[in-house]
Amino acid sequence: MAEMTGEIPRLRRFARVLARDPDRADDLVQEALTRAISRIETFQPGTSMRAWLFTIVHNTHISAARRHARSPISEVTDLDLVPAPVAPRQESGLAMRDLASAFAALPENQQQVMMLVAVEGMDYADAARVLEVPVGTVRSRLSRARDALRAALGEDPRARPAEAP
Repeated sequence: MAEMTGEIPRLRRFARVLARDPDRADDLVQEALTRAISRIETFQPGTSMRAWLFTIVHNTHISAARRHARSPISEVTDLDLVPAPVAPRQESGLAMRDLASAFAALPENQQQVMMLVAVEGMDYADAARVLEVPVGTVRSRLSRARDALRAALGEDPRARPAEAP
């Protein structure tokens, strides 16, 4: 249980990428943790608890998206009615805004891989298990996402940092 609790901040960050709404992300994490606790016997000791929990969050999101697609009712949230915040004037704030905008422009599958590998520090094999894709697909999505971010930020997408895995 304590190992699960320690993963909640990471799960919330990943869920925010998936759900694109902080409240929905929290609901997604809560539902995923409820599923994980109720099915703890399916966890295989010796494997990665983090990867198992991320897989549950991902699958819970996919299930919710399918349910939502079948529902004819459109939902309007308070967030749709709030004006966008004023951008910060500091250079670093502008750079973060540009990065966030470039990240938001990535396809969803590339955003998911970037979150798991670049932000959460998950290795390629665990990310592949979470997303239920081959490791090669994780590598290619990550490469495309990094190239797209470099291009969006005005850097040469062909220029690769020396320390890139």
